[in-house]
Amino acid sequence: MTTPRSVPKPVFTDAEAGAREFPDSTAREFTYYTPQKRKRTHYEDVTVEVQPDPRHYLSQGWLYGFADGRGGYPLEWTALKAWGQDRPEPERGPGSGGKGYDWPAHGWHEFRDPNQEWELSLYRYNSNVVRQVGQNIEAARQAKAFEQWNPNWVRFVESHVGAWMHVDHGLGLYLFANANRRAPTNMHNNAISVNSMHRIRAAQDLALYNLTLSEEIGAFDGAAHLEAWDQDPSWQGVRRTAEQLTAVDDWCEAVFAANVVFEPLVGELFRSHLVQQAAPRNGDFVTPTIVGAEEYDYAERDLRYTKVMFGLLTGDREFARHNTTIMQEWVSIWVPHALSAARTLQPLWSQPDAKPPRFEDCLDRAKSRFAGILSELHLESPKELTQ
Repeated sequence: MTTPRSVPKPVFTDAEAGAREFPDSTAREFTYYTPQKRKRTHYEDVTVEVQPDPRHYLSQGWLYGFADGRGGYPLEWTALKAWGQDRPEPERGPGSGGKGYDWPAHGWHEFRDPNQEWELSLYRYNSNVVRQVGQNIEAARQAKAFEQWNPNWVRFVESHVGAWMHVDHGLGLYLFANANRRAPTNMHNNAISVNSMHRIRAAQDLALYNLTLSEEIGAFDGAAHLEAWDQDPSWQGVRRTAEQLTAVDDWCEAVFAANVVFEPLVGELFRSHLVQQAAPRNGDFVTPTIVGAEEYDYAERDLRYTKVMFGLLTGDREFARHNTTIMQEWVSIWVPHALSAARTLQPLWSQPDAKPPRFEDCLDRAKSRFAGILSELHLESPKELTQ
């Protein structure tokens, strides 16, 4: 006969964590941050103040640091500044981020992504894009649409549309992913990391499309984009500028140079004014759907958060003049690089049998688009736009 075991019985005393009731015990939303509007959004609940920050709550400083003694997310990782940044670090006390006055760099924490991007929204959006792109390609395969391409357009897609995947991969992995790590708040991190994923997904879309075309078109050279990226003179200006962008240390400058300068003057010029204009005239109604998905990523989502992020800084209550001066310097540095890269692409406009609009007309439209973005940020257009 087995003797029953005697084990201690749990005794609940109402001293456990969560047992105490207080005014917000039944609340189903967070109240530790100030919402942008009257009502808190789900995006704010899962994003705002999620990243620990001693300027708010970590009274004993950062929980980790770098070999040089700096901890967490140093604000000096960018030359731009936000309201409250130059205040001396307050005296710290138990259970408080500081004594004497509120201590964040308030201006950084004011940013809210107008796209309200967070983990779930990213997965939903990217999965929808990938599903739609896959359906478009499959429909084209079943309809034998690739047989309608003229041979010269096949050469163009294998070399030049394929070459753009190197731009997307490089900027997504080495510019935006790096800037995401260096940005000082979770609101910035989310927006920039989603931007990174958009670029990496677009590079993957082009790579998979390249494999599909290699199977569907007998004369399609799936490795031609490597030679174009490495050796074709038309791509060396873009390659040089993209590689220079990935080497920028200042995270704000990197995002600014890529989204405010490079994309309107080079990215949209290539995608919207060349590929999407020329493809249908050469019997290709599939490639514009691949390229168009990336164009929507940038024009309707990535540029939207970028303008809000930098608009707050050019209108900052304390450092507006400082930030405007710095950004104007960045414009003067990167516009010549971008325009040089754009002009090296000019020979591509003559390669399709059915030509897109004139290169100079396309470039003028790209310049006008860029000037409009600068105007929204209260920045001046550089003299290079008139040349």
